[in-house]
Amino acid sequence: MNDWQDRVDAVWDDDTISDDERVRAIDALALERESEDAVALFERAGARDSAGAEMAAASFYRRALAAGLDESRRAQATIQLASTLRNLGRVDESLEMLKRERERGGVLSDEASAFYALALVSAGDSVAAASIALETLAPHLSQYRRSVTAYAREIAERDT
Repeated sequence: MNDWQDRVDAVWDDDTISDDERVRAIDALALERESEDAVALFERAGARDSAGAEMAAASFYRRALAAGLDESRRAQATIQLASTLRNLGRVDESLEMLKRERERGGVLSDEASAFYALALVSAGDSVAAASIALETLAPHLSQYRRSVTAYAREIAERDT
């Protein structure tokens, strides 16, 4: 798998190719694997998502998740699918997926929180989005962690 993934990564790293060329290159590499290989489906989803083909990307993300991904890719696919759904106007579904991913507390929980905040803005709840964003940012600050955390909670409580 490492050689295959290295070749996939090289396609992603190639800034000289167009989005359509990237989709074709990823698809060609995916053909080397089983038709329902979760990682190949995930890569095909990402290529389409990056190219702005969100409807097709959503289908590939769902197939990849159903086929079973390792924890890191599962979290990535969930976040990317939720972001795609938000872009497609399916904000409620996006919010639910991102909320669950945040609550898992996994390797990408901060990333899930960032996209959850974006989905909250799309849902018209900018105050909750600011609270989530500040709460997520606070642990990464070199100073004022406690204050920022308290303000984030105060914003959330004031909004309820």
